[in-house]
Amino acid sequence: MGKEKESEALVVEGREVRITHPDKLYFSSQAKVSKLDLVRYYLSVATGALAGIQDRPIVLKRFVNGAGGEAFYQKRAPAQRPSWLRTVTLSFPSGRTAEEIVVDDAAGLAWIVNLGCIELHPHPVRSGDLDHPDELRIDLDPIPGVPWSDVRLVALEVQAFLQELGLRGWPKTSGSRGMHVNVRIEPRWTFAEVRRAAVALSRAVERRAPTLASSKWWKEERHGVFLDYNQNAKDRTTCSAYSVRPVPDARVSAPLHWREVPDCEPADFTIFTMPERFHNLGDPHAEMDASPGSLEHFRKTESEAPRVAPSRARTAGKKSRVKMPLIVVANSPDKAAALAGLEQWKQKHPNVAPLLAIDDVLVDSMRGRSSTWTRIRINLRHVPEALRPPQETPDPDDDPTREWRDAGKRKQKNKSETTEAET
Repeated sequence: MGKEKESEALVVEGREVRITHPDKLYFSSQAKVSKLDLVRYYLSVATGALAGIQDRPIVLKRFVNGAGGEAFYQKRAPAQRPSWLRTVTLSFPSGRTAEEIVVDDAAGLAWIVNLGCIELHPHPVRSGDLDHPDELRIDLDPIPGVPWSDVRLVALEVQAFLQELGLRGWPKTSGSRGMHVNVRIEPRWTFAEVRRAAVALSRAVERRAPTLASSKWWKEERHGVFLDYNQNAKDRTTCSAYSVRPVPDARVSAPLHWREVPDCEPADFTIFTMPERFHNLGDPHAEMDASPGSLEHFRKTESEAPRVAPSRARTAGKKSRVKMPLIVVANSPDKAAALAGLEQWKQKHPNVAPLLAIDDVLVDSMRGRSSTWTRIRINLRHVPEALRPPQETPDPDDDPTREWRDAGKRKQKNKSETTEAET
């Protein structure tokens, strides 16, 4: 076996981009894809991939150990970067700021992929106006057990509703279990206003297809396909068109024509099939920037419920929440370890596990400041009270956010004690 190359230089549109460890496998189970294969894939669809990220600040979601390894989010631009890469400074609701990369060309695209960015995560704003999104993002996220056919049906309901409002949606597979529909809008509304419009849209689609779609805030109250309007919050990003996803067959988030939606299958779009499709059919979203729409249609009516999270609603406007008997059984940055913990819990409680419905197991992908982790909860609503196990220490119990959350609580406690002492 030959020695792996340390690096390989590519000349991309006149700029040299050095690919380090080009032979390193980024997919090694079902698909066999090296880092250099990944870079070449993105260059083969560069005009399409750039359309989704160009002139936008981008969060670097880095898989330095490949698709099977743990990813981390890097908001701040690396100190060591080419002089031709731009940056902009974003501010977030927390008060923090971050200088983030802006990719303008194929060379910049290759450079961030070399960092381990399997996926592309742009913000929904352009570099010239960081406070007003030009994209409303509709994320169709099916709960466990929901068939793909239901996701397609909900996407078509979204299309019909948007058309009634004079808006055009641009569909794509998420590359995972769901679909995305993006709407190009005029950059005249704040993040809060865009998110409220997404809430209104989600509720409208739920009314049109109440057995298929859900806009419920609390995860344990959802059913069918959840329209995740919170992807429009200021600090959130979603994978853009042509992004490769870290799944065994190296699927791609594939832009579609609406005529393709009724029969599309996510597994048809991979790093191996997308270049030929792109070459033969072009980019279905090529005209996305041509006609931005208006959100004036989403003005709130007097009878409508508040368009904020229930936890932030004013007391008078809060809807009483039905408390579910939830317990946490696993916390881990390693999803496989968390799922193994779930199976151990089921073996420990053999009289309870058969009583659970498929949507009683809540697998939450949690996002911290720089990393993701998996939390698994069990809804015991279908288990008689006498048989319900108590909340025990989750196994595994590795919540990477616990340390800084506990530090924040200690800081707040010390601040309160200091204030009391002074008064």
